[in-house]
Amino acid sequence: MNPDALAEALLSVVAPLAEARRPGSSDGLTAADFVFERPKNRDHGDWASNAAMKLAKRVGANPREFAAEIAAALAETPGVASVEVAGPGFINIRLDAAAAGALAREIVEAGAAFGRNDSQAGNSINLEFVSANPTGPMHIGHTRWAALGDAIARLLLASGAELVREFYINDAGAQMQRFGRSVLASAKGEPTPEDGYPGAYIDDLAQRVLSARPDLLTLAPEEQEQVALDLGYELQMADLKDSLEKFNVHFDVFFSERLLHATPADGGPSLVDQAVDRLRAQGHVFDQDDAVWVRTTDFGDDKDRVIRRSNGEYTYFAADAAYYLNKGDRGFAHKIYLLGADHHGYVHRLKALAGAAGDDPEKDIEVLIGQLVSVNGARLSKRAGNIIELDDLRDWLGTDALRYSLARYPADSPLTLDPEILQKRTNDNPVFYVQYAHARTHNVARNAADSGVTRDAFAPELLDHETESALLGALQEFPRIVAFAAELREPHRVARYLEELASLYHRWYDTCRVTPLGDEEVTDLHRTRLWLNDATGQVLRNGLDLLGVSAPERM
Repeated sequence: MNPDALAEALLSVVAPLAEARRPGSSDGLTAADFVFERPKNRDHGDWASNAAMKLAKRVGANPREFAAEIAAALAETPGVASVEVAGPGFINIRLDAAAAGALAREIVEAGAAFGRNDSQAGNSINLEFVSANPTGPMHIGHTRWAALGDAIARLLLASGAELVREFYINDAGAQMQRFGRSVLASAKGEPTPEDGYPGAYIDDLAQRVLSARPDLLTLAPEEQEQVALDLGYELQMADLKDSLEKFNVHFDVFFSERLLHATPADGGPSLVDQAVDRLRAQGHVFDQDDAVWVRTTDFGDDKDRVIRRSNGEYTYFAADAAYYLNKGDRGFAHKIYLLGADHHGYVHRLKALAGAAGDDPEKDIEVLIGQLVSVNGARLSKRAGNIIELDDLRDWLGTDALRYSLARYPADSPLTLDPEILQKRTNDNPVFYVQYAHARTHNVARNAADSGVTRDAFAPELLDHETESALLGALQEFPRIVAFAAELREPHRVARYLEELASLYHRWYDTCRVTPLGDEEVTDLHRTRLWLNDATGQVLRNGLDLLGVSAPERM
């Protein structure tokens, strides 16, 4: 019996009791009004509800007395072993072994779908993360946001949201000109320009540009710079995408900032031009000192923002405005921005921008700020010179160890990773601990097959050992954990859950056998335990997938 079925049972009991005390008091009650929690102390039962305390005033009853009435009626429900009242009116419910054990079959039959839910159904979300400048390799900060952003996306999708993963390419402005000049200087064998980008990766790009365009240095000077910029940019973006794919991070959209400034084929206004006009129409744009401003202080910003300077040039804020409005035009009601630790100043201005655009700053936009991450002993990139590259970290520590470790902590906490632990194949390494539990479930299944244990019988009432009760209780929690982690944008809740589940599984493995000893006969207990073993493996696999981490079958 899962929480949904239990909620329906509780509704069928509470509604008539409420009506008996106060007619009409059950109007509008649904199963969704009843939330169950796992008691911290399993001696208190499998599930706990505060329904009596929540409804006592509504029905005109003493909470504990009402809880006693509910408990007596609920105890008659098939699958419920006992119901007790605790404290001021908590209802503690214990399921019988058959009702609790039935979950194992439910999980196996659901497969990869177990844990998926509809808590985010109806939400259309644009999730922007990483958004590294296309002027150099991705560094350790991007690595954290790549892992977290992709995990958040997976959680939201698993919870029913309509979501697009988006990478915003900052490919407009002076930085791109400096990048192009740097590539060209290297191609010519000249020193890096004073304001240019140093590093061996520029030399590598220059050689690749020359391979693609052997005639580069014979072109007119202005054409040389444009070709070096365009080809260098194309090659660098290909490298960024390759780095992300190798890190198991996928984007649905790569959005170019250049599109915001581009003049349409019909000669009409650019998206940035249109953004200024649209914000003005909302009544939040004013002219002062020959410049155009947005009155963002109306929405909590610390100062009003210039959107177009007195010389006619647009500010970065103008591109931010055009980009935000474009997301809405593409049908995204909710926009999530994942930004680095040095972007705290963007929170208020982006929320103010949402308000100026006519949206609700508290509902339609979400800005998550991540803290710095470091790795003990990590070396600066030999190619870039002043950063720790994603590719170097991945080659050193492995995708799984990096992704799991980065997702294991809240984004707003500074993080230092210990490579010595991450490279260990022991229980001290959290990702190894969880992956080993998954591999062990497959090893048990292989041994079971060799011993003639199959899943052709299922007797859930036999799963009555205390370690089985604890393991089933944890498995039942998985859909709730997924929904909660998605709602809070906190993948670390899944990681910590998987570690607890792995611990409970190892404890069960040490106590309860799936394969018979020696010449023992294969019984329905063995067959049913195989269902529980395979159910645990499925949940571990589903959870690791939400974090973008592999689930090896052998280790």
